[in-house]
Amino acid sequence: MIVFRLIKESLLFAIDSLVVNKLRTVLSLLGITIGIFAMVSVFTVVDSLENNIKNSVQSLGNDVVYIQKMPWNFSSDRPWWDYIRRPNPDYEEFKMVQKLTQNAEAVALNANSSGTLKYRNTSIENVGIAGVTHDFIKIWDLKIVDGRYFTELESHNGRPVAVVGAAIAENLFPEGNPVGKTFKYKGRKLTVIGVLKKEGESMVGQSNDKNMFMPLGMAANFFRINERNSGTSIMVKAKEGVSNLELMDELTGIMRSIRKLKPKADDNFALNQMSMITQGIEGMFQAIHLAGFVIGIFSIIVGGFSIANIMFVSVKERTNIIGIQKSLGAKNYFVLLQFLFEAIFLCLIGGLVGLLLIFLGTLILTYGLDFEVQMGVGNLLMGIGISVLIGLISGFVPSWKASRLDPVEAIRAN
Repeated sequence: MIVFRLIKESLLFAIDSLVVNKLRTVLSLLGITIGIFAMVSVFTVVDSLENNIKNSVQSLGNDVVYIQKMPWNFSSDRPWWDYIRRPNPDYEEFKMVQKLTQNAEAVALNANSSGTLKYRNTSIENVGIAGVTHDFIKIWDLKIVDGRYFTELESHNGRPVAVVGAAIAENLFPEGNPVGKTFKYKGRKLTVIGVLKKEGESMVGQSNDKNMFMPLGMAANFFRINERNSGTSIMVKAKEGVSNLELMDELTGIMRSIRKLKPKADDNFALNQMSMITQGIEGMFQAIHLAGFVIGIFSIIVGGFSIANIMFVSVKERTNIIGIQKSLGAKNYFVLLQFLFEAIFLCLIGGLVGLLLIFLGTLILTYGLDFEVQMGVGNLLMGIGISVLIGLISGFVPSWKASRLDPVEAIRAN
């Protein structure tokens, strides 16, 4: 009961301090508000940005290994021309990997280019063109909302069929359903058999909205696949229960065998996986988190000094009341806790104002600018926890000083 009474009285004193000394209190709390706002807002935006980027990267497949010419993480101890001279994966290597691997659920070859699609008097430029083998859909989640994917026979025979993204369907065929319609690419006719779900632009720029997929056999009419086109990559998805590390060890041996590399020769291919990107992302965002923390902590320290100043003034103004309380039997800890709770409440008010501003900012970014930002529970608790901690630190010395006052001298004080 004593604790609850202390909390109640401290809250009333804090509110009274706010009401009586509005300008002084607002200016003093401004440091806490700005500090919590700076720190938590940086963490909130960065966490949201990091989550969006990671979700975009994960959509490319966490259990997929990409056999390519260039690594996603370059080694500083190797000259760039060593990478340029490497051969690109080709169709024959894809067939050998598909035949020799024991740890793969699916293997696909993907050849990329870009171009212009035409339908009657309408055309759309800078379309991503992908020639893929049949198992591509087992590796990459193509969300087809209208029509279907290639049959195995269509893939094997290289039929002139295509699956198109939502932006292509909307802009190239504005008058209706594009499934079954025929368009031209480099003078050759292709029939739309499927339309992908609209995705929008992801944080890493990945979107299939303006991409077109065709069987690799058909793409051979446009791409020089067997001449190791620079846009080719072999995609290998691990079996359930097989780690990427196990799969990469197996693929390293297979590719070295296919390319007849000597035991001491360096690999002339790269095995890439999504963890390479996510590790780089985590390192970058850790640095941003640290910068946000440093900026916020300096503002909070300034706010802490302001709160300490308020408490010293509050102790001086209420010296007579402290003397009366102690003369009536109030213990030192009662007076100390009374002022300490008041300092905590003042810091909480400043912190909560900062958190409220951040919440309003997340609503503006999410609904006004179409950038999803969410203030996580962790960041919310961190803001409240720091506010309480600053209240304890900045309020302890004034509270301790108040608790040590002599009751007779305190009552006589003006």
